[in-house]
Amino acid sequence: MEASWWDSSATFRKCTAEKASFVLLNQFDLTLTVLAMYLGLTEINPFVRFLVEVPALLLVVKLFIPVLIAWLMPGRLLLPSTALLALVVIWNIKELVVFLV
Repeated sequence: MEASWWDSSATFRKCTAEKASFVLLNQFDLTLTVLAMYLGLTEINPFVRFLVEVPALLLVVKLFIPVLIAWLMPGRLLLPSTALLALVVIWNIKELVVFLV
């Protein structure tokens, strides 16, 4: 019996906490990026700097692709990228606080 793509993606409910953390951290990073740009800060990452100029692409890359990745990947494989995203979010918060103080 051959498993279809839908059957493999139906395992989304497994490791829900890991997958939700990955998606939420991506959304938080997106929110912090947009807030920083609104406040007049510049984006260091040239790829994201380009994406900010094209809002539709920014939404695709920072909203839809993380959901797709979380849908398809086993939760345990998302842990390293979730940890890295957490560090990025902490860095962004620190930079915003330093800028505002």
